[in-house]
Amino acid sequence: MAVTLTDKAAKHVANYLTKRGKGVGLRLGVRTSGCSGMAYKLEFVDEVDPEDMVFESNGVKVFVDARSMPYLEGMELDFAREGLNEGFKFNNPNVKDQCGCGESFNV
Repeated sequence: MAVTLTDKAAKHVANYLTKRGKGVGLRLGVRTSGCSGMAYKLEFVDEVDPEDMVFESNGVKVFVDARSMPYLEGMELDFAREGLNEGFKFNNPNVKDQCGCGESFNV
């Protein structure tokens, strides 16, 4: 399986990388945090880490470190606008529970 981006998420990332003027893709990972145990982390990639797993989805490269991969396997990253709010939505089939605020999750 892989980590994928919806068309909307890929367009948002590609547009941001263009505005930024540098970068080769998006790195997804997890960190210990929050009341449920883990939280997502996102960052733009300027230098490739040779230990990262690399996926290409809708024309955007997605980098995932080996430690995070078991928690993100099969995940789809979406981008949504709801009224005045916009942001990424994590559609992760591995999540068993998440906190009420949506900040953290556990598997």
